[in-house]
Amino acid sequence: MTDFMQERAGSGNRLLDELLLARGPGGQENEVRAVCHRELIKYCDRVWTDAAGNLIGLIAGNAEKGPAVKVMAHLDEIAMIVKRVEDDGALRVVALGGANPVSFGVCPVDILAEKAVLPGVLSYGSMHITNESPQGKDVQTGAVHWEDVHVVTRMSREQLRDAGVRPGTRVVLSQHWRQPWRVGDAIAAHFLDDRAPLAACIEAAALLAARKAELGCDAYLVFTTMEEESNSGAMFAARTLPGDVAVAVEVGPVMPEYATRLSIDPIISTGDQKAYYTRAIAEQLHRAGVRCGYQPQFALLLDFASDASAVLAAGVCPQSGCIAIPTENTHGYEMILAEGIGACARTLTQYLVDFA
Repeated sequence: MTDFMQERAGSGNRLLDELLLARGPGGQENEVRAVCHRELIKYCDRVWTDAAGNLIGLIAGNAEKGPAVKVMAHLDEIAMIVKRVEDDGALRVVALGGANPVSFGVCPVDILAEKAVLPGVLSYGSMHITNESPQGKDVQTGAVHWEDVHVVTRMSREQLRDAGVRPGTRVVLSQHWRQPWRVGDAIAAHFLDDRAPLAACIEAAALLAARKAELGCDAYLVFTTMEEESNSGAMFAARTLPGDVAVAVEVGPVMPEYATRLSIDPIISTGDQKAYYTRAIAEQLHRAGVRCGYQPQFALLLDFASDASAVLAAGVCPQSGCIAIPTENTHGYEMILAEGIGACARTLTQYLVDFA
């Protein structure tokens, strides 16, 4: 057992807890990036941040001029962004990434102002209303839209301006509500997408460092920026890093329509709304999981997308695949099995060791 795995087993996965508490809206992922950088430098031959804000760790294979694989997990989370500041100090916000108001509910938020982190409350208004109130029908039926939502700040417009709150300021779920919740053999929390895959990639880095003599490819661990909004970080990395293969590490929805189940067995996606993945890579990921003693789940995730499908669809990387940790309530209060992270890490490691 590696030092990383011993630490993880004995700590209740302190790393995942730390990643969940770190705030990381798209384009402002510095808190998450700092945690990942600290961990990657323990195992990688080189670690750096590129011009797009991607954090990259290289574990070099033992073959000269061998192939290269870009493993992509994203730093950012679904969040909100300020559209305007009202006269009474309320903030009108819209989605940053694939967020809906139901993703958060009425809850405490952190306003990431230029000069400080300010507290606020995401509000739909009172539930004791009639249709005379503009948002009344939406709130009472549960079909809340972003135009029904505001953030209460209890500050004046002038105070907010002086603190650096403006259109474009990010608003995220408060650290007050980011603590994970243990439910038997499962972990529940907001933002397991994509903190659990980040933890799996870091665990894979530790495993690869211990098996470096077996590694015939150069493994680039690419922790991307802006996946939830535009995949711009992955696009830049795919153009600028070596290799013809990109593999996304993701959360995978557990739904009857996909025949996926909540288990430790990784989901191997064969395609999504942006592209169908390279068949050979899907099969190689599946074989790697079987070799590790799992029963990987093939799934066609039509209402889904990843960095790897985005770069494949854009033609900036010719081959791609996706391995995912089975997850309940994706883009909500998500739940995974605690051992799902390790299963994903071991499968990914085996895939990279076997890669040729």
